[in-house]
Amino acid sequence: MEHSLVMIHVRFAADGSVQEIGERPAAASPQAWFNHLSRNSHNSYEPLSGGRGVFRLDPTVLEEMQAAFLPVTT
Repeated sequence: MEHSLVMIHVRFAADGSVQEIGERPAAASPQAWFNHLSRNSHNSYEPLSGGRGVFRLDPTVLEEMQAAFLPVTT
């Protein structure tokens, strides 16, 4: 049985903030989505060189995380 994972690519700005990230809900800023994934995806993040990184998630876990994302209102 083949097990597939969704790869979510992250690109950081020079100051360390998240510039771009894939698979984010429309209501999420890039930084808020990165924070949500970081807090809720145990050991699925891999830092890469050049200010990049990647999350590797099961598709069902990703769907659950997208549904659970609640934007912070100020």
